[in-house]
Amino acid sequence: MEENNKQQGLQIELTPDVAQGEYANLAVITHSSSDFILDFARMLPGLPKANVKSRIIMAPEHAKRLLGALQENIMRYERQFGTIKIPEAQQGPRTIAPFSTGSGEA
Repeated sequence: MEENNKQQGLQIELTPDVAQGEYANLAVITHSSSDFILDFARMLPGLPKANVKSRIIMAPEHAKRLLGALQENIMRYERQFGTIKIPEAQQGPRTIAPFSTGSGEA
C-alpha cells in the first residue's frame, strides 16, 4: 500500500541546445483573461530595438505558481549572497526598463 502512496519523481529532459539557454535582460509581461504571456528579449547597446528570444505562454494558475517559486528562490539567494540591489531608474512597475512589467490585454 505504501508503494501506491509514494509520489513519482518528475523527469525532465534537457537537450544540449536548450541547456545553453538564452540571455535576456528585458521581459514584457501581458495577459488576457485566460493566459499570461512572458516575452524575454535581449536589448543591446547601440541597437534601436530588442529582439524577443523566447515567448512563454501559461495559464494564470501556473503564472502564480511561477511567482511563488521566484519569490522563494530570491529569498534563498539573498540569504546566501546578500540583497539584490535594483538601481533607482529601474524601480517601479511602470518604468520602461529591463524586466519591467507591462500590463494589458494580449
